[in-house]
Amino acid sequence: MRVQRPLLHSLDKLDRHILDLLQNDGRMSITDLSAAVGLTVTPCAERVKRLEREGVIIGYYARVAPAVLDAGLLVFVEISMSSKSDRTFDDFRRAILCIPEVQECHLVSGDFDYLVKARIKEIGQYRHLLGDILLRLPGVTQTKSCVVMEEVKETLFIAAQK
Repeated sequence: MRVQRPLLHSLDKLDRHILDLLQNDGRMSITDLSAAVGLTVTPCAERVKRLEREGVIIGYYARVAPAVLDAGLLVFVEISMSSKSDRTFDDFRRAILCIPEVQECHLVSGDFDYLVKARIKEIGQYRHLLGDILLRLPGVTQTKSCVVMEEVKETLFIAAQK
């Protein structure tokens, strides 16, 4: 997990416009980006580099169709821990990071401790993931699963415009 550094500059309207555009098309050329935000190429490129350097832009990636990689089944798992100690949570965190099927894992408040998002090929593989992997992680005492029947919306877009 990347630690957010304090910004050296506050985000102005142009920075936010750049962020919205790049979130929609991370492969947009600096020439096209500068035209879209009304800057010349050099100042636009400098803003993008500053946003990267300050940790506002934390990466670029290709979004891949899960089914093509035999990961068409999406599941969410609520995980309850045996204790709430720092050591138990640390041991769990280290172990969950090593499971390639797990896309996200969040420590949450409420009736359970962690919410896990995983992608797998089919329900038989989920049985293995749950019984042979997740339930054997350090400190795990109970799980509750939700299998996604239809993905209505999934995005990483965060509205930057105010």
